[in-house]
Amino acid sequence: MKTRLTGAVAALACGIFLSGWGAAAQDTAYEPVLNDDGLYTQEWFLESFLELKDDLVEAGGNGKSFAIIWEQKGCPYCREMHLTNFANDDVRKYVRDNFEVIQLNIWGAREVTDFDGSALTEKELARKNNVRFTPTVQFFTLPEGADEDWEGPVEEAARMPGYLRPGPFVAMFQYVHDGAHERMDFRRYLTEEWAKSMPLD
Repeated sequence: MKTRLTGAVAALACGIFLSGWGAAAQDTAYEPVLNDDGLYTQEWFLESFLELKDDLVEAGGNGKSFAIIWEQKGCPYCREMHLTNFANDDVRKYVRDNFEVIQLNIWGAREVTDFDGSALTEKELARKNNVRFTPTVQFFTLPEGADEDWEGPVEEAARMPGYLRPGPFVAMFQYVHDGAHERMDFRRYLTEEWAKSMPLD
């Protein structure tokens, strides 16, 4: 099931965040890194050769899911994601422990080998994937039983097009990693599973 957040779902997610989770400790010593492209980044993001299928297979081999975070220089919500969401110890730990994450620039010129083997610049890949807003997070999972020789097609499992506060943000990562995206949409997951458990509280 391919999932994208609508405005209504994002509003619901923020409502759940405000009504419950969100008090987890911030790391006052935390500081993101500003890279040469003018993007905030995390030292634990995957240092990749930008061959996406290899990165996905490697993530699966490590028991992790795979995510691409699209950003651009000067994006205020990208900055907020780094300075608020990833500054939260619990959010950062969950994502780091359960995902391999690469960061791409929607205007970037680095060459990326897409899942289908085509070589594109970051900018071309963003256009191909209809990524227009930042931050956008694309989520991918490896089929159960797939190994390093797996050659199957790759489909996006879910997408977060825009900024979410820390609670709903980490809920989206849990939604994908736990496989809930295969049986329900994100709205239902928030109301029926995540909100009741209030993870990381």
